Amino acid sequence: MAHDAERPPPRRRAAPPCARFPPVKRTVAALATIWALMLVAAPAAFANAEGVGLAGPTTDKTVTFFCFGVMGFFVVLVVGLSLIQGRLEKRKDQRRADLSRFN
Repeated sequence: MAHDAERPPPRRRAAPPCARFPPVKRTVAALATIWALMLVAAPAAFANAEGVGLAGPTTDKTVTFFCFGVMGFFVVLVVGLSLIQGRLEKRKDQRRADLSRFN
């Protein structure tokens, strides 16, 4: 029995890097829960007896305005993200210039 006491305890396998980071675990759990709730709620959302959607009857005008809204969203998104990227590039260039000037 003395031989068993000398044996080190078995090693546990290390968790993957993302599992060691608690915010990732919480985010994955939250997204999985939201996804499951959406799957459960989807049939009830469209269970109208007349077949009319949530926003009323679908007409050509409704579809056209929705598509214009989608296009507008992506235009604003691209312009906004481009402005943000430009400012970040400007800061990066300024920081590099300062570092090269002081070194």
